[in-house]
Amino acid sequence: MSDRPATPLLDRVSEPADLKAFTDPELTRLASELRAETISAVSVTGGHLGAGLGVVELTVALHAVFDTPRDKLIWDVGHQCYPHKILTGRRERIRTLRSGGGLSGFTKRAESVYDPFGAAHSSTSISAALGFATARDLGGTCEGGLGDAIAVIGDGAISAGMAYEALNNAGHMGRRLIVILNDNEMSIAPPVGAMSAYLSRLYAGAPFQEMKSAAKGLTQLLPFPFQEGARRAKELLKSVTVGGTLFEELGFSYIGPVDGHDMEQLLAVLRTVKARADGPVLIHAITQKGKGYAPAERARDRGHATAKFDVLTGEQKKSPSNAPSFTSVFAKSLVREAEADGKIVAVTAAMPDGTGLNLFAERFPRRCFDVGIAEQHAVTFAAGMAAGGLKPFCAIYSTFLQRGYDQVVHDVAIQRLPVRFAIDRAGLVGADGPTHAGAFDVAFLANLPGFVVMAAADEAELVHMVATAAALDDRPSAFRFPRGEGSGVEMPERGQPLEIGRGRVITEGSRVAILSFGARLPECLAAREALLARGISPTIADARFAKPLDRELILRLAREHEALITIEEGAAGGFGAQVAQLLADEGVFDAGLKFRMMVLPDTFIDQDSPAAMYAAAAMQAPDIEAKVLEALGVARITARRGLA
Repeated sequence: MSDRPATPLLDRVSEPADLKAFTDPELTRLASELRAETISAVSVTGGHLGAGLGVVELTVALHAVFDTPRDKLIWDVGHQCYPHKILTGRRERIRTLRSGGGLSGFTKRAESVYDPFGAAHSSTSISAALGFATARDLGGTCEGGLGDAIAVIGDGAISAGMAYEALNNAGHMGRRLIVILNDNEMSIAPPVGAMSAYLSRLYAGAPFQEMKSAAKGLTQLLPFPFQEGARRAKELLKSVTVGGTLFEELGFSYIGPVDGHDMEQLLAVLRTVKARADGPVLIHAITQKGKGYAPAERARDRGHATAKFDVLTGEQKKSPSNAPSFTSVFAKSLVREAEADGKIVAVTAAMPDGTGLNLFAERFPRRCFDVGIAEQHAVTFAAGMAAGGLKPFCAIYSTFLQRGYDQVVHDVAIQRLPVRFAIDRAGLVGADGPTHAGAFDVAFLANLPGFVVMAAADEAELVHMVATAAALDDRPSAFRFPRGEGSGVEMPERGQPLEIGRGRVITEGSRVAILSFGARLPECLAAREALLARGISPTIADARFAKPLDRELILRLAREHEALITIEEGAAGGFGAQVAQLLADEGVFDAGLKFRMMVLPDTFIDQDSPAAMYAAAAMQAPDIEAKVLEALGVARITARRGLA
């Protein structure tokens, strides 16, 4: 315990109700201890640091004023919830964050009654909170009861269309609902868009306006004098502006901007809103991402996501890399293609660093577009540029592309527009868990007519797939690649376009063929070595394409082998299903082929190391070996590691 901060006040907190006994000055000191404990914990686990540090005072104030879990506190995205977890009975486990069997790095309903709504994607909180408020008013029931519904949403998350849909509906319904806009002037990357500029103009009005009139819908929320006395009332009035015209036009009473790190001010505003609000209220709080920890404050992303680090220096403890990351390979390959073709442009949805497009933006600032947390808009924006004769690459994580699927179908696929989707974080991603797993993109893209769907087996293949997509001008395409480092293969000097719908044979063998789609290829080769020791020499092939399939290769493998096994880092319904359809259409099964598909299991796998997650999914070399033996009838394997 000697390396942990002294936290005498925090040590008295086992649940939020304990905060009711604290004086306001004690709550301020408690916030300092909570910040120190958060920094200490994340230094051990790694994770999202800056966002949590920015809401420490807000977290304390909310739990001190409201009655959680009866009052539903809903954190948008949830990556800022570490201080909340510490205050809600999970402090003893906080150093298990993001590890196998440990606490989730996001809010999770199954983990605590204090997490009423799970989240790891953005812009859902207001919709969910309005749902809770409606359930409360219509006699619904849930664990902990139903009281106030409070949504905490960031300035980045409020740039997404879903947030406006919820604000519009909430203002129309008029139910008592509290929305706190946590404005730290950045999400993951620096802010973009008109909303960010609008919020900045509100903030830049300091010294803040005095209240103007009851017509603005705010005066009734601020009785004069406050119980704290005339001095506090005067200070509060100085910090409350009747601005927020946009929010007021949507039907909300607007309070702000207020200082999100001033405990006195936060407590006064929250107590008043709790006592007086009778409709939807939006509190605009100004915070600082990474607040109170100098290394995070200095970081470009304000310490958004860190590896384990030294508390004193902030130096992150990253393992030395022996191979480039897939993300960096994609980014550098795209820059090379763009140097040769001035029509290539790039689009990201608030993830320039995560997708590697920060490198593209440095080289081609006028040809790189960060549209904010707005995947639907990103897809259709790219479609419009494609229709206008440009060559857009839309770089989006697999898990986030799900948010723009209708646009992929309606705006891209039906119109056969050559948008190129660079799908990062394919497969299981480790510490971020099931909310960020790239499990479904192959299934939902390969069923679209005219789409070209590729998966890189290694970093060299990724270079060629970037070149392939750049050269493909008559239809949409997608190429997927995993998180993390490549396998250290020899890299080509420049990518060469692949023949569309053509795979490759890695090793020729007999009896059984293993057809890999994506980054499980090294595991297939490792399984081959184990099988050779058993006297079985499998053919190993890399499909490269899930659509269009390499019909000639697949049918040859089926004819020349007793068994055919496909493997992919995706859910059922993807590559293997496409192969099965081809084999059925060609009547191959009538000839007695033993066909097996290895896909991610039909369950959401909790966070762990990627290796442990793939072991749980039964998709490592020993599992491939076992599947081959099962198909050939050499051994009977009845159990898979990690899954019942």
